[in-house]
Amino acid sequence: MGLPVQDNQMSIGDTLGLGFMTFAFFLGAGNLIFPPFAGMLAGENMPLAMLGFLITAVGLPLVGLIAVAKAQGKVMAMLPVFAATTLAVAIYIIIGPAFAAPRTGLVAYEIGAKPFIDDTTATFLLGSLELNLTQLLYTLGFFAVTMLLALFPGKLLDSVGKVLTPILLILLVGLAVSVLFLPASEVGQAVGDYQQHPLTKGILEGYNTMDTLASLMFGMLIIDILRKKGIDQPSDQTKYLIRAAFIAAAGLTFVYVSLFFLGATAGDIAIGTKNGGEILTNYVTREFGELGSVLLSSVVTLACLTTAVGLVSACSEFFNELMPKLSYRFLVIFLSLICAVIANVGLSQLIAISIPVLMTIYPVAIALVVVTFLTAYFANPQFAHRAVLSVALFFGIFDGLKVAAKSLTDADGQAMNGLAQVFIHIVNVMSPVLSKLPLYEEGMAWLLPTIATIALCLVFGRGRGQTAAA
Repeated sequence: MGLPVQDNQMSIGDTLGLGFMTFAFFLGAGNLIFPPFAGMLAGENMPLAMLGFLITAVGLPLVGLIAVAKAQGKVMAMLPVFAATTLAVAIYIIIGPAFAAPRTGLVAYEIGAKPFIDDTTATFLLGSLELNLTQLLYTLGFFAVTMLLALFPGKLLDSVGKVLTPILLILLVGLAVSVLFLPASEVGQAVGDYQQHPLTKGILEGYNTMDTLASLMFGMLIIDILRKKGIDQPSDQTKYLIRAAFIAAAGLTFVYVSLFFLGATAGDIAIGTKNGGEILTNYVTREFGELGSVLLSSVVTLACLTTAVGLVSACSEFFNELMPKLSYRFLVIFLSLICAVIANVGLSQLIAISIPVLMTIYPVAIALVVVTFLTAYFANPQFAHRAVLSVALFFGIFDGLKVAAKSLTDADGQAMNGLAQVFIHIVNVMSPVLSKLPLYEEGMAWLLPTIATIALCLVFGRGRGQTAAA
């Protein structure tokens, strides 16, 4: 397992490997796609938009990892057992086999493999499902490799942190240097919301990475890896996890800044593009030709693979602890198979189902991170945790219902089914009141009520907290 741990201390090499592994877990394909598109739209307002994006795509995951370290992995200890278990299961399913993990395989196929395959139209029927043959074969192979790497969690630090990630970093550095010295064009004009509110828009764009949710998973995975490396003292685990978090944050910042600049200077190569992946593809093809395509393919494939390994490993560890009768080995194989299957049954449908759920859970995850840091300042930490998360969940549910209602209406604005009618009715009843909240239209109606609840819990607990400190 690499360099041995001496006296419960990790070597500099192991510490760097841990940080690189953490960075690689966060750097999925989505993280490579969102910044170029945001940079293109932000244009001359790129610095403010980029700052906003870094706050939510780097800052929040960093804080999330530190929160997990601070709580020694027990960030939900103040919640009722049932509520804590339900929330944890929901997060692990959404970020794991239900959405994020299958997406890594599919994106790796679309950007890393499909451009090099002559014929990708071959299909076959499996029951009532029509499956793409090349996509099926690729995703099966992709998740087979994921499974093999995840089967040995004690060696994740060595396989991902010390082998795969350095290769990924070399490729990303090459891409970043080319962007700085070979910009495609001059910085363009800002468009849309980036004209008036670039900082706010950048903050909202950062949520697309979903890395705050992932930080709650990866934090506990890293603690488990540290235990397997012989780091048993909570203070030492916290120290190394925080160091890994800052290394990962530095790497993510480097990648995002360069990709924002790429998008802002995209010029003609961005015309007609629908996402950052197309901008990225057009850029490397224009500047490096076939070599550029190979470079991009390698970056995307490695980024997707390392993220998939982290997600499958974290989910398997969690469900093994929740259901000890199911071995870690069985869960890795089972979840890898599920990911391979889901990656082939329609990503658009999967996204449509997942977005309302994400809109509901994400506010709760952010609130959980915040109250974890403030636990010592609450007179009644248990009540504060439950009150804050309940408020975040209530308004998050409404944000989710609003998105669900919109997705279940046809082109004429009519409900597709009875369930849609129920969602629409709830939204119509509550909208007149909730629409007065800031950021309602952006799907963040939860923010102000949650902040207000935190403030009330702090104010009413100030006296007792100061007395206890004295």
